[in-house]
Amino acid sequence: MSIRLKVPFERGAVEKLKSGEQVLLTGTLYTARDAAHKRMVEQLEKGEPLPVALEGQVIYYVGPTPNKPDSVIGSAGPTTSSRMDAYAPRLMEEGLKGMIGKGYRNEEVIAAIKEHSAIYMAAIGGTGALLAQKIISSEVIAYEDLGTEAIRKLEVEDFPCIIINDSHGNDWYKEAHKQFEESSNE
Repeated sequence: MSIRLKVPFERGAVEKLKSGEQVLLTGTLYTARDAAHKRMVEQLEKGEPLPVALEGQVIYYVGPTPNKPDSVIGSAGPTTSSRMDAYAPRLMEEGLKGMIGKGYRNEEVIAAIKEHSAIYMAAIGGTGALLAQKIISSEVIAYEDLGTEAIRKLEVEDFPCIIINDSHGNDWYKEAHKQFEESSNE
């Protein structure tokens, strides 16, 4: 059974979530990949404001393909999250509460998730066309020169994810791997 959540997250919503839980997100997400992350962190280092307010917000690691005339967005599958690991802790300091991508996060990011009461979620790789159907609107709002890596504001409805790293330090990938190993040895 999936948990329905509104984004941006309300205060205290993240702390209730546990690794392995399935969630359906409805509301506003922002897209950003490594080039946009690098630029945001550079702006922060210069004391400049970010183009989006991150408080309670979720960033989806995606570079969508161009949309067809009859669609809001092209294929919108997750990209490998580790490419954002160098920047994610700094953005969590600014209030970022959720990240969506695929694959493992490094120990520094996992520690920052716990420290800042955030979460990391996975969307299923290879399902970009299906995930795009959950996106109601898409608008480029910053760094247009980055093309597919520009920051977009997405409105989503029942966007499916799985909690991988929760705010308590749990890691669903490690838990699932351990369960698999134990069941294989029976």
